[in-house]
Amino acid sequence: MNEQRTQIQSKDNVVSLFDFQPEQIVSSTDEVEKYWNKIRNGRMLPYRSDVDPRGIENSLEYAFIVERIAPGLARFRLTGSHLKDLMGMDVRGMPLTCMFTPESRKQMTGYIERLFDGPETISLSLTAETGMRRPQIFAKMVLLPLKSDLGDVSRALGCIVTQGKIGRSPRRFDIDFANCKLINSKPACQKLVQPQPSHQTETKKPDDIRPALTLLTFDN
Repeated sequence: MNEQRTQIQSKDNVVSLFDFQPEQIVSSTDEVEKYWNKIRNGRMLPYRSDVDPRGIENSLEYAFIVERIAPGLARFRLTGSHLKDLMGMDVRGMPLTCMFTPESRKQMTGYIERLFDGPETISLSLTAETGMRRPQIFAKMVLLPLKSDLGDVSRALGCIVTQGKIGRSPRRFDIDFANCKLINSKPACQKLVQPQPSHQTETKKPDDIRPALTLLTFDN
């Protein structure tokens, strides 16, 4: 798996929270990412319909799903309660970039393109802008690409966890650090397959095999 790490320089210091994030910031994002890898089930990407909220019930309030609507633009389709607390409103239907400061929105559109076009997984280290009744907040966001039922890469499972008091909302974030990982065309894991008899000419490809049962409790 190829990996690209991007650092954003702020004044004279290069900031990276990936090296010293509190445990509570990492735990939910890790749970969501592990679940995403689990439902890949030997394929390059999971489908949106594979996502069952019971699989991430401990992190559900921090999770969300976005839909790509144009190059560099994605909107929220489903959000946990933590996003509503951060923004002071229900952000369903709003663009993902609404969570970011104007200075970081152009960067974010680039990461959204990479998320779907790569496809790549995106991990972001964030800092909220501060001011009156807006104390310092650190956050981690992960974005994990999904296929729609039509097979195009146009959905993503995400998670954002913050450290610090929310204070006066809405809170918008600057991007301090990004970790982008290109997803290989080969499945993440491959099962051993017994050799087929020579008279058989057709076998199903792993990507053609869909789960026998999918559970869906939200989002059309």
